Amino acid sequence: MNLGRKLCLKDKALIAMVHVGALPGTPCSKSSIDEIANHAAAEALSLAHAGFDAIIIENMHDRPYLLRDVGPEITASMTRVAVEVRRAVDLPIGVQILAGANTAALAVAAAADLQFVRAEGFVFAHVADEGIMNEASAATLLRYRKQISAENVAIIADIKKKHSSHAMTADVDLAATAHAAAFFGADGVVVTGGATAQAATVGDVASASEATLPVLVGSGLNPENLSEYWPHANGFIVGSSLKIDGVWSNPLDADRIAAFVQSASRLRKA
Repeated sequence: MNLGRKLCLKDKALIAMVHVGALPGTPCSKSSIDEIANHAAAEALSLAHAGFDAIIIENMHDRPYLLRDVGPEITASMTRVAVEVRRAVDLPIGVQILAGANTAALAVAAAADLQFVRAEGFVFAHVADEGIMNEASAATLLRYRKQISAENVAIIADIKKKHSSHAMTADVDLAATAHAAAFFGADGVVVTGGATAQAATVGDVASASEATLPVLVGSGLNPENLSEYWPHANGFIVGSSLKIDGVWSNPLDADRIAAFVQSASRLRKA
């Protein structure tokens, strides 16, 4: 199974997360945009050489995150980072802009020749760390994609997303949410645990596949548990597990990266 009509990745794709440094103007910002972009490109190159199939960049260090409207400076900075990463690696690249800045991410992807965006709040409302995402973005996002002629950019949508409360949609299970994402035009869905580095349940990943969309596991993966998800998912997004001590904000750890790629290699051969 190819991983989506737009998401040009092979099945069982390993997707490495590059946590972009705190961008200018955000509370934790310490570096120039040149330094940030070059560091992201260097990480992406290391991950590509290690054997990952794709890269996704995310402004994780921009905490606390703004809700949807992140400002033109963040969109511009992420575009600069995306261009440098695109120059560094010849792999499919995606982008996510926190929190829920899906149209900004799509604009970055279109400008920098990226292949996909990761979108939160695509279907259904929920309560996030940043506040209430009270309007699903699918309708505006797909119209915007049409307007800017970016229909070659795939949209993978988080469902029942981490760091969020889904009490208001407690009567809509994960499988139904995946079906809604498919009906509203997502090219794939992402299933996560409750927080960064927390594992999703295998049952959730399996139930999401009922919607016949490509399913990606989006948190808590490591060399030891990858085999549990392997039969049920089409792709695997990993970030924290590749860092020193498994902490997302730490530098990359070559041994951890090698262990993860080797685990996937064994599963592919099996």
